[in-house]
Formats: sequence, C-alpha cells, structure tokens
Amino acid sequence: MRIHDTGDLWWKNAVIYCLDVETYMDWNDDGVGDLRGLLQRIDHLADLGVTCLWLMPFYPTADYDDGYDVSDFYGVDPRLGDSGDLVEVIRTAKDRGIRVIVDLVVNHTSEKHPWFVSARKSKDSPFRDFYVWRSDPPPSTKEKVVFPDKEDGIWTKDDATGEWYRHTFYHQQPDLNTANPQVRDAIAKVIGYWAELGLSGFRVDAVPFFLADAANTPGDKVEDKHDFLKELRAFLTRRVGDAILMGEVNLPYEEQKLYFGGDGADSDQLSLQFDFIGMQNLYLALARQDAGPIAKALQERPDIPHDAQWATFVRNHDELTLDKLAEDEKQEVFDAFGPDPDMQLYGRGLRRRLPPMLGGDPRRIRMVYSLLFSLPGTPVLFYGEEIGMGENLAAEGRLAVRTPMQWTSEVNGGFSRAPKRKLAGPVTEGGFSPEHVNVADQRRDPDSLLSFIRLLVRRYRECPELGWTPRAEVLDQPHGAVLAHRSTWDDGSLVALHNLGAESVMVPLRLDDCDESVRLVDLLQDGACTVDARGATEVELDGYGYRWLRVVREGDRRLL
Repeated sequence: MRIHDTGDLWWKNAVIYCLDVETYMDWNDDGVGDLRGLLQRIDHLADLGVTCLWLMPFYPTADYDDGYDVSDFYGVDPRLGDSGDLVEVIRTAKDRGIRVIVDLVVNHTSEKHPWFVSARKSKDSPFRDFYVWRSDPPPSTKEKVVFPDKEDGIWTKDDATGEWYRHTFYHQQPDLNTANPQVRDAIAKVIGYWAELGLSGFRVDAVPFFLADAANTPGDKVEDKHDFLKELRAFLTRRVGDAILMGEVNLPYEEQKLYFGGDGADSDQLSLQFDFIGMQNLYLALARQDAGPIAKALQERPDIPHDAQWATFVRNHDELTLDKLAEDEKQEVFDAFGPDPDMQLYGRGLRRRLPPMLGGDPRRIRMVYSLLFSLPGTPVLFYGEEIGMGENLAAEGRLAVRTPMQWTSEVNGGFSRAPKRKLAGPVTEGGFSPEHVNVADQRRDPDSLLSFIRLLVRRYRECPELGWTPRAEVLDQPHGAVLAHRSTWDDGSLVALHNLGAESVMVPLRLDDCDESVRLVDLLQDGACTVDARGATEVELDGYGYRWLRVVREGDRRLL
C-alpha cells in the first residue's frame, strides 16, 4: 500500500468535524461562543482524532439565517472575535494536525450587505446587476420556496425602485447574479483572501443554486454553468495546491456526478460532495430495521474521479432532509423517528438528533456510527455527535439541533457562565441535558460513546481502503437486517457487518479470493474468524451488532 498517497489526497481519508463558533465555547462569558473559546477546545478535537475542522459562517451578519446571511465576506463577526483570533485558531489547529475549512456562502448576501444597500437605491447603481431583478409582477413561485414556513414566493418587491428582487431562500437574502462576470470575479477574490490566511478549502453552500445564473446570457462568457465551478476550482488550486471544495449538492446521484467533473479521470470541480442519497436511505433502513435501502444506495453510487470523494454523514446542521425518498418512504421515517409534527420541518425533514430518535439505545447508536465510519467515503461529524447530544425542540426550526455544546455537567453545560437568558441558544434539557451527556464525564469513561468514537476514528484512519476503494462490494448473505460490505484498495481489504435488527444472527460469508491461510481479524474488539479452503466463514452478530474484519494474509505487515 502506497501510504504516501493518503497524504497527497488528504481529503480521501480525512475525519471532518463541523461546528458553529457561536454555540461551541464562550470564553468571555457574554453568552455567545467565540474564537477564543474554540481555541481552548482545539485539543478536544485533536484527542478525538479530527483531521479537518469545518467552521460554519463566522462573518458579520444580520443573523436572520444563523450567519448564512453574510453582510461582509471579508470580516469576522465582532461577537465572535476578530481576524487575529481566527488566524490563531488556524495556526493552533495546524499545529495539532488539523486543517481548517470554512463555509463559502455565495448564492446570496444579506440585505444589509453594502452591495445590496447600494443596488436597491437606484437602477443606476454600479451594484444593481450584482443581483437578479424583474420589472414585471412575478407569477406564483410558491413551489420554488426553500423555507415554506417563512416565504410564499422567491420574489419580493423593493419599494425604492418598484422592481422585484429574487431570493431563493429568505427575503433578507437576495440572490447574487452569477451571470455577471463582476460577481464571479468578486467570488474568486473572496476565495483568494481567505486562502491567504491559511485555510485548506471551503464547504460550498447551495452549489446548484449559486450556479443557476451562470451561462444564462450571451454576454457572460460562460457556455456552461459548470465552467464557472471549474474556474473556481482551478483558481483555488493555483493559490493552495491541496485545498478542497466540499459541496452541498442534494441531487440524484447521476446529477451529482456532473459536479465532480463528469467522466474525467481527475475531478475539476468539487473535491467532495455530501452523500444525501445514502444518508436518507440510512434512516429508511433504520426505520425498517432492513439494510436493503443502504445496500441499494451503495450499489447505485456512480463511478467518480479517482481524486474525488463522497462525504458521508449521519447528521448535519440543517433539517434532516428526506426529500429524495418516495412519499410513503418519507412517511415511514416520520412515523418511526418524528411522529409529532413539531419534530418535522418543511414537510420534508426532521429537526432531531440521532440519539433521541433511537430512544437513547446505546447499541443502536454505536451501530450507526460504526456503519458511518465503515462506509466508503470521508465521515463528517456535527459537533456534539461524539457524546450523543440531543436536540431541544423548544428552539425554533433548525436551531433545535444547534444548541450549545455540552462540556460539563455544570450550569449551561460549561458552555458559558453568562445568565441563561443571554445564551446564543437554549441548552438541551431532559434525559440528554448536560447533567447526563457531557464531554468531561465521557472522556474519563472508557465505555463512553466518546471513547467509542475515538476508537472508530483511529481505526478508520488506519484503514485507508475505506476512503480509497472505488466501490464497496455488497456481500451476499441471507439476513435482511444485515449489511455486509467489503472495501478493498491496493493490499488492504476490510469486511464490515452491521445488524440493523434486534435479533442476533449467524452470518455466512463467502470471500472467493480467500482460503484457509487467511484470517479475518476484528479491529473493534478482540477476536478473529477463520476461513476455509473455499473462502467460506460464519460471523456471529448480536442484535444491533457490528464487526470490522480485516483480511489478513500470510506475510502481511500492517499493524493490527
């Protein structure tokens, strides 16, 4: 195995951790998390084994959309600190072996951004064409609204000029016009600025939306909207050779493939894309206690360039969208994990975290994270997942899963010593409150979820085949609740088994390239399985059980 390859394309075997500075750690006790607080918790991330830190928006904002309504692409929200604090975070993270990427939010700006402030004053403003306008009354666009609880269309009339501006999201977030070459240049300039501060790339928000206007007019000099994405990737690579673009592209697999760069050997657009299809089928499989939907999603993944990667995840910062499932399938997931309408959002997703959805069952929770790390791809953790945080449904909308990080069992979970009324968000209560779920207790407990996630991270990093295999091989076996899949790359091969059902089972397997000289060594617990001359073996799985079995041949030199 050419282990040096895993450093050249570091994102193929990274462990990415997403957090919101505002809710992570408050160091000056004003109730809002800050960069100084994050700096004090870098060692927690290093101890966990994180290799890439993804920061949600920290820019100046009107804060209507939790920071995604940016009013200055070149600044830091003064509540969180300043640019010097950010540089210290990046520098300290690098010292601990952690790269840093940040959200690139360029589909829209805040209505408070100076560009839009100027654009709405006059049709003659030099920034007028930075946005999308129409002079005639728009037709109904209710079906195009992203947030149907807040908006009834994507056009809003601006009284100053009597024209309507487009906003795919909230009306406080006017869309940028990427058909305008000046806008594309401005976006590249933003990328260049932050790259100079030592970032290793960007998580690109709402990619299909922000490309929508490119190539729309003959004068914009872009023949295909994907050319703009290629230009951004090429620009970033010139500035930082191994920097990444990790994109949010919630589309069917075949359409996602285009955002990697089509059929080329090398990716020339996005480096990574979130596997929304796999995530949604994971929850359908959990609801049914049937591994079939996951197996089907793995088999339907298209071939992608060798240097591209799927970003796998259990939870992110938005609603847990189920929009790519059929209506009856979505209802199955709602019935199992969000039967109360207050647990649902926009008619398409859930505003819950995994542990409460699984009733706090540690067997199922650990099985799911074992499965996450065993899937071919790069795992992405949302802050608090490592300790099993729950949601707070008293918070509005998606903020239910963006509650303050729970560090200790003290007041406010050790997040802040400010009065509760001043906190950036309400702390989770009930059985998942800091009294029961926190970092301080779990880091001293070898049987805690935190200790288990640490083990998974370590084993994942030791198994580069999990990130580099071109495609998982779904292994034949008779149990519908069991997913058995194999990842192979170079001289490394790992068989993973996961039981989504409550009943223990004996799983027969056949590995055609193995014989009695091969052992299957368990990487998560002591033990091994033997293989006969035909490559056959049987593996026992407890209810909600999981096994990682490394294929070990005579003469193998990899550490076990």
